[in-house]
Amino acid sequence: MNDIPSLPEGYEFSADSDRVDLDRTYHWLSTDAYWAKGRPREQHERAVAASLNFGVYDTASGEQVAYARVVTDGALFAWLCDVYVDPSVRGKGVGTAFVGAVREELRPSGVRRVLLATHDAHGVYEKVGFKPLDRPDRWMALYFE
Repeated sequence: MNDIPSLPEGYEFSADSDRVDLDRTYHWLSTDAYWAKGRPREQHERAVAASLNFGVYDTASGEQVAYARVVTDGALFAWLCDVYVDPSVRGKGVGTAFVGAVREELRPSGVRRVLLATHDAHGVYEKVGFKPLDRPDRWMALYFE
């Protein structure tokens, strides 16, 4: 599946962790993302440091408009998480193109499975090949509350 849409004109994708705007991504996630509200800044910084990080940037201003990170062993497994698109650019196709670009960045590593969890964005991920688990009864989770 290589038919990912391109980012709209005026936006660029980057896999350079040094470009991530820590202040902006922390604000997005800790104040607006249902899965990360209240996340401590130090925890956000550790997560970013231990992950592959991706962004979409406005080419005119350089401002980051989307963020995602991937936790992976770099060989077999990856978990796509903390995907966030700034409300000002939602509905323009940035999210779908962004997730497709992340998928293509992972492809050369040989990773066989990329997992994610979402409450409300199934349609975005389905457009780039994600589907529900075939056998969810085989998966388990351990939660430290």
